[in-house]
Amino acid sequence: MSRYRPPAPKSSPYITPEGAAKMRAELHQLWKVERPQVTQIVHEAAKNGDRSENGDYIYGKRRLREIDSRVRYLTKRIENATIVEDKPRDPSKVFFAAWVTVEDADSGEEKTFRLVGADEIDATRNWISIDAPMARALIGKSVDDEVQVKTPSGDRDFIITAISYQP
Repeated sequence: MSRYRPPAPKSSPYITPEGAAKMRAELHQLWKVERPQVTQIVHEAAKNGDRSENGDYIYGKRRLREIDSRVRYLTKRIENATIVEDKPRDPSKVFFAAWVTVEDADSGEEKTFRLVGADEIDATRNWISIDAPMARALIGKSVDDEVQVKTPSGDRDFIITAISYQP
């Protein structure tokens, strides 16, 4: 059995200003606060001698690798991100950062989603990725347009009932 895994598909580089600020805050927290603390713990543990059985040293080194990996990821994402600050020219259509209310054509149930970047997804707040099948189906559509979304359980039809771009 091979260990090869195909690379993940590239996600859209778009991000909201709030998402960019959150990523910068996390980067600052990791690099300026957490990493120096863990480095100090590892330094103190290394002075104690035998490192092979020293839990603080072993777990501290592991945490440093995790922090460094996350810092590299955040740095690359922030560098390559396109921060979308302005509302679109035509706010009557669905674009990035829109709040979209859709009605399920079968059940009549309404749901509201916000289309955000891949790093900002939050299911509890109904923020979905711009790369999600639902978002791809909604892009460029207007109120009262019907969209069909391919789901694992089959195709589902939705009707767009509202679009807004909140600050």
